[in-house]
Amino acid sequence: GEVDLSTPRQGGRRRRTSGVLLELSSAAKAALGETRECKDEDKKGGKTDPSAEEGEVKTRANDDNGEKSRPPPRDHRAGQSRGYKKSSKRPPARTSELGVYIPPSKRLELQKAKEESEGKSVSMNQRESWDLLRKSIHGTINRLNSSTMKPLIGNLFEKANLIRGRGLLARALLKATQTSPAYANVYAALIAVINTKLPEVGELVLSRAILSFRRFYRRRDRAGALAMVQFLGHLVNQQMCHELLALQIVTVLLEGDPTDDSVEICVSFIKTVGTFLEEVSPAGTHAVFERLRGILHEGEVGKRVQYEIEQLFEIRKGGFRDYPTIVEELDLVESEDQITFELGLDDENLKKMELLDVFREEDAEEFEGNERLWAKIRGEILGESGSDSGSSGGDSDTDSGSASGADSESDNEEPRNNQQLALIPDQKLATTQIQDLSESDLIHLRRTIYLTIMSSATFEECAHKLARMSIPEGRECELINMIIECCSQERTFLRYYGLVSQRFCLMHRRWTAAFDVAFREQYGTIHRLETNKLRNVAKLFAHLLHTDALPWTVLECIRLNEDDTTSSSRIFVKILVQEMAE
Repeated sequence: GEVDLSTPRQGGRRRRTSGVLLELSSAAKAALGETRECKDEDKKGGKTDPSAEEGEVKTRANDDNGEKSRPPPRDHRAGQSRGYKKSSKRPPARTSELGVYIPPSKRLELQKAKEESEGKSVSMNQRESWDLLRKSIHGTINRLNSSTMKPLIGNLFEKANLIRGRGLLARALLKATQTSPAYANVYAALIAVINTKLPEVGELVLSRAILSFRRFYRRRDRAGALAMVQFLGHLVNQQMCHELLALQIVTVLLEGDPTDDSVEICVSFIKTVGTFLEEVSPAGTHAVFERLRGILHEGEVGKRVQYEIEQLFEIRKGGFRDYPTIVEELDLVESEDQITFELGLDDENLKKMELLDVFREEDAEEFEGNERLWAKIRGEILGESGSDSGSSGGDSDTDSGSASGADSESDNEEPRNNQQLALIPDQKLATTQIQDLSESDLIHLRRTIYLTIMSSATFEECAHKLARMSIPEGRECELINMIIECCSQERTFLRYYGLVSQRFCLMHRRWTAAFDVAFREQYGTIHRLETNKLRNVAKLFAHLLHTDALPWTVLECIRLNEDDTTSSSRIFVKILVQEMAE
């Protein structure tokens, strides 16, 4: 039958037919009737050829309608018997391009095989190695605890290039410390082990930790500062940094008018490093607890913080039994093997080196050279013999022969090197002297002097420590000015500073001359000092004049007249004379 769906347009619109008219010829109806009769006979048991009957009926129907013959029947055998050809079209095979699931391991193998066949570019190789390096570092830190420390350290050295990825390691450690401060001792133990083999990695982590604490302290971020303090405290316990850093942190937290947060952070820090400080610096620990006792008596902090200070005194009385320096499972480094950095809290030359955290493409030769260098360093760390391990099972004669050959080669290389050095002109052998204009040594000297003065219990101990520092000639003024500055900062004059100054004046004449110059400078700038500082400085020099540590010739710079004196200088002279008379 035919379906008439298209009608002429009327008024720009197509008129839809209300129905479909299907016409069946009489021959088709007869064929359908015969087909039903044949089926009924088959059901009753009659044996006829259904394919022939059906084909004959369909052929007649098609002839009546004027159509072509239909395709052969679906029966494969019947189609072959009538000579019809099989269709050559087959469904396409299912491959990975059509969405078939391939396991990740199989996909990685196929990708590697494809890359090896086609050739992989150097930039893609560097990027993939960087991604694998980052994943291995992060995976190691995420699985790190006291029980998995030893196997994971060996796995980290084996799989990760820690020289190239030291920025990633430092950032991951500090981020993990902020997220989980309870594992700060584990992270400190990990970096302590790495520091014995790769000191540049330990220095970078310590520098970033100090800079992070300074940033959190400026921002008044209590959680971040507390986490960094815990991490730095465990680094002090691991002897990666000097104990002076711990005293600096405590001084910063308790100086001036401390807040509840700063005192609470200080208490937590002392719990961490208290055992270690009691061993190496008992005088400094005593000064810290005296300051905490003063804060407790003043009552300017909250009740909760006061209770924590009282608990800290109880812990100290018990000898910090519940707060050991290093847990036994994390004591992996001998004190002789550890490398200690003398970095201070106020160092201005600390570098964060953020460029180490991002991927940077290198030349192919440089990248391969760095990888070979790391393979050599890794072999030395892990005790691998490199390429010689494969030939270790050979004969002993060959080994001895190779060793003797190496010795002979080294013997032959020595005269060659000497000849090459002899051919080099003397101008090239001359070394270049570098002068440091950043005054980093001077800043370090001042910091050491200040911490020594503040951490000593008696003036004999202080004078002995300062004398052992071997202050170079021309730097005497730094020591004298620091003693005067520390004395002026006290609320009242302490005889401690006078006795230390007297000991140095009697030790050598160069110190007497330095105090003579300091007296003239202080008298010339006495108008800049406050009344309390002026009184302390005057009493210090009065003590030196009274004990004959300074000659009376230092007073020749004083001219008592109205034009050459000021109100501050007259008060200074008055206190000086009164103190000597008393």
